[in-house]
Amino acid sequence: MQPARRALASASLPAATAPNPGALLLGCGGCRRLRLQHQHQYLHRHQHRHQQRRAFSRPSPPRLHPTASTEAAVPPDRPPVAPPAAPAPRGLARLSSRRLISVSGPDAARYLQGVITANLFPGAPASKAASPDLQHLRRDVGIYAAFLTAQGRLLHDVFLYRDPRRAAEDEASGRTSWLVEVDADEAGSLQQHIRRYKLRARFDVRLVDEAEVRVWQAWDDAAPLSFISPSPPSGLLLAAVPDPRAPNLGHRILTFSSSASSSGSSSSSSSNNNNDNHHHPEETIAQSLLLLLSSGANHPPPPLVPEAAYTLRRYLHGVPEGPRELAPNHALPHESNMDLVPHAIDFRKGCYVGQELTVRTEHRGVVRKRVLPCLLYPASEAAQPSLGGEGEGRAEEDGVAAALARLYRPSVVRVDGDGGGGGGGGALTAGGLPAEASIGRANKSGRSAGKWLRGVGNVGLALCRLEIMTDVVLPGETGGTAGSYSPGDEFVVDLGDGAGGKVKIKAFVPDWLRRGLAEKEVR
Repeated sequence: MQPARRALASASLPAATAPNPGALLLGCGGCRRLRLQHQHQYLHRHQHRHQQRRAFSRPSPPRLHPTASTEAAVPPDRPPVAPPAAPAPRGLARLSSRRLISVSGPDAARYLQGVITANLFPGAPASKAASPDLQHLRRDVGIYAAFLTAQGRLLHDVFLYRDPRRAAEDEASGRTSWLVEVDADEAGSLQQHIRRYKLRARFDVRLVDEAEVRVWQAWDDAAPLSFISPSPPSGLLLAAVPDPRAPNLGHRILTFSSSASSSGSSSSSSSNNNNDNHHHPEETIAQSLLLLLSSGANHPPPPLVPEAAYTLRRYLHGVPEGPRELAPNHALPHESNMDLVPHAIDFRKGCYVGQELTVRTEHRGVVRKRVLPCLLYPASEAAQPSLGGEGEGRAEEDGVAAALARLYRPSVVRVDGDGGGGGGGGALTAGGLPAEASIGRANKSGRSAGKWLRGVGNVGLALCRLEIMTDVVLPGETGGTAGSYSPGDEFVVDLGDGAGGKVKIKAFVPDWLRRGLAEKEVR
């Protein structure tokens, strides 16, 4: 009995202190299995406690959104496109950089209500915020919104549209059908994101084929656009909504191939036909849109322009778009000016992903950085560019956008070296600057004043510190502090070429952004 007792006692010891393994084989088979099971449980508990001690003994890593590893990466740059020779005051551009995702079903609206920043049920009482009725669903064609991480960082900036092809069917069945417009390179990622958190919600998600629905942008600085023809020549179904991100930015237009169209009506125009998708090539659709867009008999429709003209127009108005300008998992809605876009963020609706930080920033935080339009100019120039008039961007009613358009050039002449006014250099476009290049004061050291995002020609967007690069006074501050803005300050961007090449940069505050900040101060 003594050897057997010693063997039983040894089973409770760690593997490192257990006696001769042969001793563990004493006793019947059931006893051996029980002893091995106890030893396995002990080793498992010991290993788990060791891992816990290691985890608590080092700093915790930052908590990321569950999809950060697969969805937060900035996609690679698209092939470079030649900068436009001049800004287009009128135009119709096909946006091939945008794709659509269809979200349709009985629970589609309630699901989207919980994951986007905009409010799809603006008329719902507070008592029904958790489960709003479809009778309170908004009726307008489209809105601008964003998907956020749990930490309140941007995942995707989107346009959200009611699908006009299924309006009658949805009305009869109690379903809702939506089209989510997102950057084409991120469409698959957003589709997976929606599916991953669908759980038991009743709706279908699919990536819409590019030939089925196309995205366009139309604008005209001379006169407002209108859709005067009730019957498009090619029998297209379309939907149009004013782009709310900046005044006079233009209209967002969706065109639907007729074979994918069902009964329903659009806010703009619609018609019925039985043609196939292949009967509506892009050139035919473009010509049909040009016939529709008119501001009167004496004002012809805008010309067809490349997407680069639309991109330049966005930059002139200070409007970022897509993951290359709104870095996923890093950009904040307030820094991206989304809080100033009508209905893009609802600070009073019920819970949604990322709400806590977003609402706290709105009511208690100070937004020190914002995306602003910027002008690049050679480092050899001593005089800063001026928009004309007094102050920054108060030249005329259309403000900074029109003034920057007059200063636009397809390229910048750079100066190699320290940027202090030496000789020549080669031609450089804003698209050649490295993304997120740091902006600093010329010939001075100190904290970064911002970072470069993207650009075309000699204009672009940058995330700028307001108190350093602009005359905007932050709430609760009076200006004049150390490191604050001075009209004579100049700023430079490092070209990252290893030779110390730099170009100067000047940020401007759009009129709509100034008005929005002033209104927030009053509230």
